[in-house]
Amino acid sequence: MLTFLILLPVITALVILAIPGHYRFIIRCVALLGTLETAIWAAVLFFRSVPGTPDYQFEQLVPWISAGGLHVNYHVGIDGISVGLVLAAAWVGFAATAVSWDVERESKMFYILLMLMISGSIGAFASLDLFFFYFFNEMALVPTFIMIGVWGWGTDRQAAAFRITLYLTLGALVALVGLVALYAATGTLDVTELQRQLAGHPLPRKTQMLVFPCLLFGFGTLVGLWPFHSWAPQGYASAPAATAMMHAGILKKAGLLALLRVAWPFLPDAVEYWMPVLAWLCLGNLLFCGFVALRQRDLNLLVGNSSLAHMGFAFLGLASMNVIGLTGTVLVMVGHAFLAGLSFALTGWVRHQTGTVEMLRLGGLLRTMPFVGSMMILCFLAGCGVPGFVNFAGELGVLFGAWKGTVYSLHGWVLAAAWGGLVIGGVYMMRAIRLVLHGEPKREWADVSDATSGWRRLPFVALLAALVLFGVAPGILTRRIEPAVVAIIKMAGQRAQPAAPLGATAAMQR
Repeated sequence: MLTFLILLPVITALVILAIPGHYRFIIRCVALLGTLETAIWAAVLFFRSVPGTPDYQFEQLVPWISAGGLHVNYHVGIDGISVGLVLAAAWVGFAATAVSWDVERESKMFYILLMLMISGSIGAFASLDLFFFYFFNEMALVPTFIMIGVWGWGTDRQAAAFRITLYLTLGALVALVGLVALYAATGTLDVTELQRQLAGHPLPRKTQMLVFPCLLFGFGTLVGLWPFHSWAPQGYASAPAATAMMHAGILKKAGLLALLRVAWPFLPDAVEYWMPVLAWLCLGNLLFCGFVALRQRDLNLLVGNSSLAHMGFAFLGLASMNVIGLTGTVLVMVGHAFLAGLSFALTGWVRHQTGTVEMLRLGGLLRTMPFVGSMMILCFLAGCGVPGFVNFAGELGVLFGAWKGTVYSLHGWVLAAAWGGLVIGGVYMMRAIRLVLHGEPKREWADVSDATSGWRRLPFVALLAALVLFGVAPGILTRRIEPAVVAIIKMAGQRAQPAAPLGATAAMQR
């Protein structure tokens, strides 16, 4: 079932490949049907997964290469950490396809590349062999560069494509060095085999200190860890809406998943040594990117810097090394996937209707496009961490977990994070709402179109519904996440202490 879910977008891409390019409507219908079926299958997979177990589910292992000392297997499966990310990848992928109705030039190639991004994202989240994890992640990243360069916006889109290519290629190469070193030390890249090998015989501290910084800074660059983040805002501002939705919302989570699944449980000595460094760097995301967002006049640049600030919460949760902090990190990852997807879908609509996302040129759009404007208000409130959205539950868990940090005191970081992520975030989000949506509508935007049909509204409603569903009932996620997080902490040699007597899940639900 999981393999079929990974292959379904690829099958859709092959069907599109067989259709002549001038049948644009048929190509779009095939892409929509393929991604809708993928989203439905992902939802079925999510609700068929069993809460309360740390074991991998829907597991499939097929030996692939076992010669010359090389052992690589096709091994997929999901646990409580990855099941929400697989669901988010499929639903954001469908929404990204649905909002791409304005792509007319070379639409056949555009949809093929988008299908590869969706398939690669799901494959990376589901892979339990790090070779295939790296392969699927690169399969999803490569279309990003092409799509920005060919279908991007602005005169500097080529420079943005070049910058994002340079940064992400270097980050991927650094991470690859760490994975190769891990393979040299263990003889395997299979996650379950690594768990068996290292459960009673951890790697030497010297080896851990070599591998961990490669994984941290390699995957950290892919996520947008400060100060290796400057590729992201301009890249998202220049990208088509669908590309920004998939990369900011989905692909960045692959690096966080790799750190959580590989670096934290298998390299505990190095984790403890590097945690102060990570805590300082995550403040760069929270404070520096927050202040940069506060100064933006371009709506896409504001959303891009806000996205990086949210990644600061995820890294702070990783630094906490306790159940509620890591559970909060996973909630932040899932919530931000839907939030970033919705944000860039909305800014893409505004840019297509007005030809600009300069906030000082806009104004009064809530009157001329009430549906899109209302969705934007709710989306930006979710970005502020308002209760009722999953982002609130995730950020609250991170703050509680970091306050109880089991490695060393994180109280100062928690206060700075609360200031940077919540206060500064609230200011720039409210500023964006005021400049873009309120006031008298300008004469030049009198004829802009709102999303009036049900089909046009569907992608926005689907993403917002996920934010509200998991925000009102976070236990749907936390009951799945917590057992897998406890297993990671035990593997790392830490004593898994819940943040409240009732456990992380019950604390978040309360």
